[in-house]
Amino acid sequence: MQWTLSNQLTVGRVLLIPLFMIAFYIPGFPGYTVAALIFAIASATDWLDGYLARTRGEVTAFGRFLDPVADKLLVSAALVLLVEAERAPALLAVIIIGREIAISALREWLAERATVVHVSMLGKLKTATQMLSIVALLLHIDVLGINMHAAGLILLWVSAALTLWSGYEYIRAAWPELVGKESISTNTNATNTDE
Repeated sequence: MQWTLSNQLTVGRVLLIPLFMIAFYIPGFPGYTVAALIFAIASATDWLDGYLARTRGEVTAFGRFLDPVADKLLVSAALVLLVEAERAPALLAVIIIGREIAISALREWLAERATVVHVSMLGKLKTATQMLSIVALLLHIDVLGINMHAAGLILLWVSAALTLWSGYEYIRAAWPELVGKESISTNTNATNTDE
């Protein structure tokens, strides 16, 4: 394994998850702000490690494996905690986590067939909206007169809609391969794991 800076950031994101979960259970304002801050930092490393890997030519098999796993673990942990605390609807958490599981399984199946579906800007928008909605819901307080809980719920609904839409687009692109028709075009140089 190449211990590149981007891989270090990805591993760091995974290690931040238990700290984030501990912070979430700190009662009141300190817990809200620390948990939101840790989640925001972890989310930022998602963009940064991908950017560094591409610009420095440090894309590795380990990074391609761990990066999406780290993202899913972070988002799933946050959504489960928010549902447990009754700050987010379980329905939205099921939609988001369920879609991530389904698309991850599809990507693994396509990888076995040496087929890569190109990632669209819709997937990046979905990821950004997810992260923003979770940070707002974690804050759970008013900031500059804005109710973060209400804003977070609105963003989470938007995120769930984008999640379904981008999932549909991904499945539609992979459909010829799924039904055994002529193979879809491949992009073997694609390294971005945002879906």
